[in-house]
Amino acid sequence: MQSRSPAWVTGVAAWVAVTGAVITASQGLPGRKLEARTSQELNPGSPRGTWASSLPGFTQKYPPVKFLSEKDRKRILITGGAGFVGSHLTDKLMMDGHEVTVVDNFFTGRKRNVEHWIGHENFELINHDVVEPLYIEVDQIYHLASPASPPNYMYNPIKTLKTNTIGTLNMLGLAKRVGARLLLASTSEVYGDPEVHPQSEEYWGHVNPIGPRACYDEGKRVAETMCYAYMKQEGVEVRVARIFNTFGPRMHMNDGRVVSNFILQALQGEPLTVYGSGSQTRAFQYVSDLVNGLVALMNSNVSSPVNLGNPEEHTILEFAQLIKNLVGSGSEIQFLSEAQDDPQKRKPDIKRAKLMLGWEPVVRVGATPLVVKGSSPPPPPAPQGVALAPRLHSGASRQT
Repeated sequence: MQSRSPAWVTGVAAWVAVTGAVITASQGLPGRKLEARTSQELNPGSPRGTWASSLPGFTQKYPPVKFLSEKDRKRILITGGAGFVGSHLTDKLMMDGHEVTVVDNFFTGRKRNVEHWIGHENFELINHDVVEPLYIEVDQIYHLASPASPPNYMYNPIKTLKTNTIGTLNMLGLAKRVGARLLLASTSEVYGDPEVHPQSEEYWGHVNPIGPRACYDEGKRVAETMCYAYMKQEGVEVRVARIFNTFGPRMHMNDGRVVSNFILQALQGEPLTVYGSGSQTRAFQYVSDLVNGLVALMNSNVSSPVNLGNPEEHTILEFAQLIKNLVGSGSEIQFLSEAQDDPQKRKPDIKRAKLMLGWEPVVRVGATPLVVKGSSPPPPPAPQGVALAPRLHSGASRQT
């Protein structure tokens, strides 16, 4: 193993330790369950936030919310807002004082990720699939709706394509009708298995259009194309964020992502599965950094694509060895045949984000209080004892 900074080791140790605590919680410790449900779910015609607050004796404590004047307060739609990244974005925008409507079909998102806002007068949760048109008045649209991990997007590739094409078309149509600005959550997967390293926004990519990952990779590439077509032809304001690997609270522990797989396997005493030689590299950013980057991009004048990621790069084998040592696991590292189209290297060039947004990651991998059980700094606390996955499966799918 290569030498690494003490902060990095300490931080990953904290993540491993807390993941174990969360797994324990998921296997029998009861968590706090909020009884409130969104007014939209129970009565679609009711004003936002009125149902819970009308219950006799009902009290609900919310995280502190900044007061904004009518002029400064925005009406914001987040598609996929109950997912991993979307729920943290919801937290930030709510705490900043905006009115937030979350739309999610709960394919990979979870109500528990946003239930601490249910009943708040500035919050609304709508069960809706973006493949169907949506009629709502908003000022900004963060379009995050899409499965993002290989097992999820390869489970139903046609649905993945529809979400990223028809869903994006519907959101662009909405933005055009109401004059809203739209931010597309694109992905580093548009670069495919890159032949250029690190990857800048000018790189066109190296993508297999008929491979197992194509439904997601090409879906996002088409989504970007549609955004710029609407900008040029219809005058819609668009922002495009190319998001690199991200980690933090509320990740699904069984979603096929490499580090969560390793932690589960090590804690359960199973072999840590490495595909290929393990020399593939990834660069992970903490979710709070990503959320800050998304908000900065939305509120900027930058219409060109922007990479949002952490340029600190590590090998897959390095992650496996470190997590094995931190857990004190007797698990072996098992090398399997390399997955098709698995990118060999992944590292963002973030010069554009630094120059145009004044943004760069401030959290090194693990060098933070990060996954504190039941909470997620800087967003507000989630219910205590909530597991990252209701059922635990240790099978890794690929080095995402």
